[in-house]
Amino acid sequence: MKLENNFSLHEFDCRDGSCVPPELMGNVEELARNLQVLRDHLGIPVNIISGYRTPKYNRKIGGARRSQHMLAKAGDIKIPGLTPREVKSIIVQLIKEGKMKPGGVGLYKTFTHYDVRGRNARWYGTGVKDDY
Repeated sequence: MKLENNFSLHEFDCRDGSCVPPELMGNVEELARNLQVLRDHLGIPVNIISGYRTPKYNRKIGGARRSQHMLAKAGDIKIPGLTPREVKSIIVQLIKEGKMKPGGVGLYKTFTHYDVRGRNARWYGTGVKDDY
């Protein structure tokens, strides 16, 4: 099922093979809308490496206890040709400009986390430093 021009629902399915539950469809649609803004701004693909997570899978991989991934509101992304730090900076700027929804932006060594929680939150993965 296509969610946006460049995003399909299957991209957000849990890596354990579980689909996004019907009751969370509104959340994943909102996430995809915001990621489409990023995609359109950059003009290059945005790869989802982790979207929805079942609570069991989230525990298995050591995700946050109240992870936005379990609500289908979060995506860990990689963008070809850009570092996670560059992606973070672009997302933060688009949020400041009112083009993307306020949410969580986490910087990790190999990817960037973005979620549509509705309020800004910023953090760094283990061993990553930045100047939010």
